[in-house]
Amino acid sequence: MKNFFPPTYFFISLIISVLLHFVLPISKIINFPFNLIGFLFFIVGTGLNIWADQLFKKESTTVKPFDKPSSLVQTGPFKFSRNPMYLGMTLLLIGAGFILGSITSFVGAVLFILSMEIIFIAPEEANLLKNFGEEFKNYKKTVRKWI
Repeated sequence: MKNFFPPTYFFISLIISVLLHFVLPISKIINFPFNLIGFLFFIVGTGLNIWADQLFKKESTTVKPFDKPSSLVQTGPFKFSRNPMYLGMTLLLIGAGFILGSITSFVGAVLFILSMEIIFIAPEEANLLKNFGEEFKNYKKTVRKWI
């Protein structure tokens, strides 16, 4: 599992959403022009990922989930989410679901959230606790995991 990073899970989830939409659409729930709301999710999700990534670069800390972090970033989007990059990718998947508009097109977003929770967030938070102790505990008390 450590060989695959969150973007891989994102792309797999996106492929699942698109395939399910075309193979098993079940029911179209969002029609034109309301499906265009998905583009807002794309803009916000992309912006969130770029912003968070730039802060990691500025702090010279790793974005790789299982590597040792050199600093605990608490500024920018990290003030309201402990996982803004995962949130950004989730918003992109939700945006795709809106654009496609079927119930099954949202399955990828749900699978992505579950995989991030199980595979990445729990070990990352244990790693942050190990490396930053009380500072991370205090941060965790004041900032929610997702939003």
